[in-house]
Amino acid sequence: MSGLIACDTPELARLSRLMDARETLGTIFAQTRRRLAARHGEPALEPWAQGVLAMVEVNAGASALLGFGRASVELAGRLSPAALGETGLAAAALCREAGGRATTAALDGFVEIAPRLAGEGERAIWWRALLTLAQAAPECVEAVAAQARRLVLPGHVAEFEGFIAAGLKAAGRDRGRRRAFFALEDALALGLLARIGAGPGFAELEAGLTRVLAALWGTAPNLQPLPPAGGEAPRRVNIAGSVIRLPDVFPGVQGEAARRLYLAAALHAGAHLHVGNPRFPIRKFRPVQVALAGLIEDARVETLAMARYPGLRRLWAPFHVATPEDGPTLAALLARVARGLFDPAYEDPDALVGKAQALFAAAHERLDDPALSLGIGTRLANDIGQRRLRFDARGHVVEPAYRDDGLGLWDFSDIDPEVSDEIEMMVEAARIERREGEDGAPDEAPSREPAGRARPKAAAETGPVIASYPEWDAQAGIERPDWTSVRAMLPAPGDIRPLHRALEQAGPARARIARLVKAAKVGRASRLKRQAEGHDLDIDAAIEAVIARRAGETPDLRVFRSTALTQRDLAVLVLVDMSQSTRERLADGTSVLDVEKLAVAMLAEALAALGDAFALFAFASNGRDDVRVCEVKGFDVPYDMAATARLAGLTSGLSTRLGAGLRHVGAQIARVRSFRKLVLVLTDGEPSDIDVAAPDLVEDARRVVLQLRVQGIDTFGVTLDPGGVGSGPAIFGKANSMPVRRIEDLPLRLSDLYFRLARR
Repeated sequence: MSGLIACDTPELARLSRLMDARETLGTIFAQTRRRLAARHGEPALEPWAQGVLAMVEVNAGASALLGFGRASVELAGRLSPAALGETGLAAAALCREAGGRATTAALDGFVEIAPRLAGEGERAIWWRALLTLAQAAPECVEAVAAQARRLVLPGHVAEFEGFIAAGLKAAGRDRGRRRAFFALEDALALGLLARIGAGPGFAELEAGLTRVLAALWGTAPNLQPLPPAGGEAPRRVNIAGSVIRLPDVFPGVQGEAARRLYLAAALHAGAHLHVGNPRFPIRKFRPVQVALAGLIEDARVETLAMARYPGLRRLWAPFHVATPEDGPTLAALLARVARGLFDPAYEDPDALVGKAQALFAAAHERLDDPALSLGIGTRLANDIGQRRLRFDARGHVVEPAYRDDGLGLWDFSDIDPEVSDEIEMMVEAARIERREGEDGAPDEAPSREPAGRARPKAAAETGPVIASYPEWDAQAGIERPDWTSVRAMLPAPGDIRPLHRALEQAGPARARIARLVKAAKVGRASRLKRQAEGHDLDIDAAIEAVIARRAGETPDLRVFRSTALTQRDLAVLVLVDMSQSTRERLADGTSVLDVEKLAVAMLAEALAALGDAFALFAFASNGRDDVRVCEVKGFDVPYDMAATARLAGLTSGLSTRLGAGLRHVGAQIARVRSFRKLVLVLTDGEPSDIDVAAPDLVEDARRVVLQLRVQGIDTFGVTLDPGGVGSGPAIFGKANSMPVRRIEDLPLRLSDLYFRLARR
């Protein structure tokens, strides 16, 4: 190693001998060694030399060795020789799995993020995660290292390791999808990236935001999540008609700050819908005019909203922090204009801010007229044009962060050809719908439906795929969109004679169910209070009327009581598990599925006699791409011999992906017009499938049950659980789960349960 300082430590001496034969590398490492020795002292460099030798021993190559040399110099002031040696050992382990080029990229990425890593533990996580990736998908290491600054945020390096694990799990053995995921070209990857260092997000806050908006404006809004942006530019709220689309997460915003930002954004969008919401024709307006008109319109609707609810000023004011020190860009200047319009007391040295404040104040008497936004915005845009300030249409992001992207104000149906390219650049920067992908397949526009967001899909050779649904990944803490595919499997008609014989042998149970049907048909009389006429006096109403009369007020004359028979308005859907475990035989030779069929047939007879709307479905699964659902009877067809034959034709097999089955039947019953909706799930085992851990499926099914409950759909689980230790209570809730200890008791227990639930 020509030119190196003489040394006595064995590893440095060995490194010196190896580098003597490499002229270029020897010279560079001699320089690196002198710089490290000047800072840390020659004796301390032994661990660093061990790291270099480890890379030489795995034949890392000149590029990787030079990368380690650069990293050593760049990080010498931050890391000790011992820490640099550990870096070399980690890089050597990575090189053994992924090669020299990937190792060079990893070292360069490490130099970028090292200031964000707190101590040895977090540095170890970076290298451990990359090694895990290299062992499973070595071709993806370089892409991940190139995105190091986006993937590793201060204090969140553990989430980087989770991102790697989630990507490997999601892509499986699909090399193409792995590459897309780790190059951040995949929607799921972008969603996970946005969640690093962020939260809570839309899913956690949607219900609360809906309640607040309904309380302020009197109507429940239609809120939908926005997918994460493809680039590094942040996503803003989008308003499309009456729909408010909020980002799935606000990247980098955590805890209470995230909650305040979501609330501020939702209330700002709500103000647009209730005191603004114009649709300006775009015509010949240029992007800078569009941006300025949107900025003025934001100020207009906020001023009107704050006049109605003064407390909104306290919510929005903390976000207006723009100052002249933010830089000389036009984007920074527009943020200061926004602050000046929100706070008339704000003073700015730029004349544009003062002019905007003066024009807006002069228009105070006609704030109800949206046209003032176009007028003031055009005048300010002309001033910007005269000053030759460059407006970046593609990179424009509305500030402050709680405001919407402004595109909902415009009607783009009549774009002038002279400015169409510029306008489309601006729209593209905030585009919600994704364009045709690299594979030529058009991506679907994001949509959201309760508890499933089903999307039609093309038929496959193994059976027609009728919908895809998301699924909750408990380990990653995210809902994976379009993760499961549901296939329609029409059961072959079976021999109904065994089922009829079983029904005849269940005479006492059928007689009890017949009595329940008769009682339900008669119904109970409901006592109606505060009626204008009736057979009895409502004492409470009469007393209140007397008090009102003596107080000089007009009394309410509805002081009678009457009775009326309650009208049944109930729809029920029964979902039957037909997985492999239902093949198990009982002592009398019948299978568990045979007992399930008998129970469903007895209940179906009762429901048909009552006239209640009902449907029967069965399900099983063979991985996430093959969730099979059989429609035995739909809501719009009678329970006849054909339906009985389809029930008799059900056969056991495959696994139990309960969440996907629940999402699908939830979508079916949601379309039924009924006051009360009930889903009864009949299953003999735990959720399971061939490609996912059972606890994940339990958590996914539990979340679906909660989502259906929010929609007003009650979900009850009847589980064949002799030991009473199954996951039924965890999925359906203790009050909504009934374990059946003796399988033979199932037919009567199922019908008894229905009549009890129908009276609630």
